[in-house]
Amino acid sequence: MIDFKEIIAKKINNIVNLDETNIYNNLEIPPKQDMGDYAFPCFVLSKELKKSPQIIAEEIKDKIELDKNISEIKVVGGYLNFYLNKEYFIKNVLNEMAEKNENYGSSNIGNGKNIVIDYSSPNIAKPFHIGHLRSTVIGNSIYKIYKYLGYNCIGINHIGDWGTQFGKLIEGYKRWGNEYNIEENPIDELTKIYIRINNLCKEDESVLEDCRNNFKKLEDGDEYCVNLWKKFKELSLKEFERIYDLLDVHFDSYNGEAFYSDKMQEVVDILERKGLLVESEGAKVVDLSEQGMIPCIIEKSNGSTTYATRDLAAIMYRAREYDFNKAIYLTSYEQILHFKQIFEVAKMLDLDEKYTSNLIHAPFGMVQLKTGKMSTREGTIVKLEDLLNESITRVKAIIENKNPNLENKEEIAKQVGIGAVIFNDLYNNRIKDEVFDWDIMLNFNGETGPYMQYIYVRTKSILEKAGYIPKIEDVDFDLLNNDTAYKIIKLIYSFQDTIIQAAEKYEPYIIARYLINLAQSFSTFYNENKILGEEKKVQDTRVYLTYAVGNVLKIGASLLGIKMPDRM
Repeated sequence: MIDFKEIIAKKINNIVNLDETNIYNNLEIPPKQDMGDYAFPCFVLSKELKKSPQIIAEEIKDKIELDKNISEIKVVGGYLNFYLNKEYFIKNVLNEMAEKNENYGSSNIGNGKNIVIDYSSPNIAKPFHIGHLRSTVIGNSIYKIYKYLGYNCIGINHIGDWGTQFGKLIEGYKRWGNEYNIEENPIDELTKIYIRINNLCKEDESVLEDCRNNFKKLEDGDEYCVNLWKKFKELSLKEFERIYDLLDVHFDSYNGEAFYSDKMQEVVDILERKGLLVESEGAKVVDLSEQGMIPCIIEKSNGSTTYATRDLAAIMYRAREYDFNKAIYLTSYEQILHFKQIFEVAKMLDLDEKYTSNLIHAPFGMVQLKTGKMSTREGTIVKLEDLLNESITRVKAIIENKNPNLENKEEIAKQVGIGAVIFNDLYNNRIKDEVFDWDIMLNFNGETGPYMQYIYVRTKSILEKAGYIPKIEDVDFDLLNNDTAYKIIKLIYSFQDTIIQAAEKYEPYIIARYLINLAQSFSTFYNENKILGEEKKVQDTRVYLTYAVGNVLKIGASLLGIKMPDRM
């Protein structure tokens, strides 16, 4: 597809002494359509040229020749406003759509590059609650976005299957295991044990010490502790898989913390060899005071390892195994300091800068209840499976009320219910905190997943009634030269750029908001223009535009991890 911004940047570059990339990055899209398609702020040149932006804009305008790409240039308050040749622009966009169809917006910019994405990562033997939803759906979307841009993606579910909490669970099971049926209802029963032993630890320091010793035994390969840990893990993963199936989320690796238990010593050895490990209250730490951070603990005073040690071992393993160009970590912002620490320590290991300079932490805000923060220890959680099933149930009720004869009701309720939950999570900047509220989560009006799905279903219905998708040769591009149609064409043109922006910023919400904008724009077009039953040339053109909108909505939704129903 033609990059019209690049064409404009070249034209300006031929006239002024400013780097073409700088010009390209400064080009803006005007706030109103009647102000043109692109605008260049001449303020960036006024200091160097010692002239007012208005005079600079006039001088540049006089030197640029109009051609098949640009039909008009206007000077507005120090801005150069460029108007594209609409018919040529529309033809270019829709020809690209006809050529790529269901691959529209895809790219090969990532060919030959490996991206490791670490996301979801629930803790074994703890409920998969709505707090895990964010990491799961944001990470899944980033995985799909990068893959669509041609990258080779490796999705890793770094399961929390190691650490002192397992010492606690083992201790609780030793004391009260026969009171709980963990085979039948593993997560709930293990959670009860965890809450109970945690409360006992608060009352009795010696119990907490027993728990720590259990974990040390687990690290040392104690048969009883290892077998019990394996049992907890197998039962938990089976439960988690049911939730991943509901969300249609899949991983390339389930290597969790325990996988690195035999790989951590290398981290310790390298740091010791380089004289970077120092003792602090019996623990071994890396001093990060020069970097403005507290010490990074590598080994606890009892000799057991830490999250940091395991994450550092994981970085070394992933660099060797996957030769990554970028490693992205999706966790809550509570772990910002942790990742700053391990990324600094990673620079001290025997790793190429190619890897250590491309470690990315993409933090996200917390999901909280109206009553405050969720806590497994306190038993204040909302299970994700319950949330998803409740959403599906509510959609079923709406279908029964509004369209009881709808075919495939179960599958559609699942697509809309789960889509609503995912879209709600991805519609805002990931760093923003979310207060969990059923009414907000399952609002089926306005800027929501169900609205986007509804507009898609409308495009499908129009195509079904028409009975065909016109050939691109039958499209009269001039018939789309009106404000509502042109706005849609411009949005379709910007789809690939939207995907690239979402990838660069690790922000699926950029795509989510784009899709709502496209859906609303098509709704306006639909209300203002009769699509079926018009003169053949008009119908062909409008039906093809309808197809193009539906195609982009479906692709965009898939990049968010949302399935589109054919009917609603």
